[in-house]
Amino acid sequence: MKEAFANCFRGKEYFGHPSGLFVLFFTEMWERFSYYGMRALLVLYMTKYLLADPAVTAEVFGFNYLLSILNSVFGELNTQQISSQIYGIYTGLVYFTPFFGGILADKVLGQYRTVYVGGILMTIGHFLMAFDKFFLLALLCIILGNGAFKPNISTQVGNLYKEGDNRRDGAFTIFYMGINLGAFLAPFVCGTLGQTVGWHWGFGAAGVGMILGLIVYWLGSELVPKHTTNIAQNKAEKRPLTSQEWKSVWALLLLCGLNIAFWAIFEQQGNVLQLWADDRTNWMLLGFEIPSTWYQSFNPAFIFIFAPLVTQMWAKQNKKGKEPSSVAKMGIGCFLCGAAYIVMIVAALVVPENERGSVFWLTMTTWMFTMGELYLSPIGLSLVTKVAPRPIVSMMMGAWFMSSFFGNYLTGYIGSFYSVMEKNEFFALLAGLGMGTGLIFFVLKKPLKAVIGKSV
Repeated sequence: MKEAFANCFRGKEYFGHPSGLFVLFFTEMWERFSYYGMRALLVLYMTKYLLADPAVTAEVFGFNYLLSILNSVFGELNTQQISSQIYGIYTGLVYFTPFFGGILADKVLGQYRTVYVGGILMTIGHFLMAFDKFFLLALLCIILGNGAFKPNISTQVGNLYKEGDNRRDGAFTIFYMGINLGAFLAPFVCGTLGQTVGWHWGFGAAGVGMILGLIVYWLGSELVPKHTTNIAQNKAEKRPLTSQEWKSVWALLLLCGLNIAFWAIFEQQGNVLQLWADDRTNWMLLGFEIPSTWYQSFNPAFIFIFAPLVTQMWAKQNKKGKEPSSVAKMGIGCFLCGAAYIVMIVAALVVPENERGSVFWLTMTTWMFTMGELYLSPIGLSLVTKVAPRPIVSMMMGAWFMSSFFGNYLTGYIGSFYSVMEKNEFFALLAGLGMGTGLIFFVLKKPLKAVIGKSV
């Protein structure tokens, strides 16, 4: 079957890109459907059900041990704070393990086989979420699976193109739209099932999505770069990195450090902003109350609308020699994401406590998030594949995702102040963190260009 599938598409291009890009596009789409479907429900599931009922919480394997650690470090925590901490630890570790998944691919299995390992582990994890007592074990499986899956499918996108191919940034933007297509669909399916039928129905639907992703990857296996030969080449080479390669590594690590702040504020969409959506937003439309998890579709919907427009704008700027460098784009992205919280500061001042306000506040905030994301996230992925030394490209992709580990953990830590601070002051903290980091990107633009060249 897969040979017939490959014969239909082998050697063909679509929108100027090889057919293998679209295999990776749909594989990642379904994987992100499963991940964001589960994420849309996670904080609500914990605050409204799992942690709200002591009898249910007591059945969760290992939870009392985890709670004792959190209480010993942070003091006595309320339900929202525990939920935020778990959310931060989970989403953080999801981006910690890709570093080791990159090493596994570079040194042992190759990118192609490591993607399968990750997909299978995540499928197991999503189905385990259907059982309360296996909650923490399910999170562990998803964490480990994502570590194997995420860096290697992203690296395969870069491997579809030769060095210097100017289609690479466009390829990552298309790939990024696949990510967001899955993220857009997930709340409508998983979120609606979870909130209206039962939490475990939503988590089960996420598991089905992961299975579909594995099927797509298997069908298109002859169209994607497997690069198993890189393992033998890396072992045979066994050379130290050159001085220039080390400069590239340190430059990427510096950018990874700045990337932390972006994800710390951006990922609040699945944490405190989902709570705002559930508790402080009016979702009535034509007599029907929309599930609050549909909020999680705002960001990917804006990606579809604005990604092509932003790409066209960059193309026009490029023709005039005015396209921002990769680092400048990332600085703009971080600044915009921080500035989005100014909208939430106003919302916190305008919407009375214990009342529900207009969905406009979340819509405008999320639109600004989206513009910031388009300037930073796909550009960062592309930059890693262009700048990282070839023998350790998967490892450096893992390092890029590891910066998201620290950022996502900070999402949980900072989010734990949501229930104990004035809301306008809390959002002001996030705004300052994002805009300040954006300015640092611009300060470092020229030094980085001098170190590793025009690609930054």
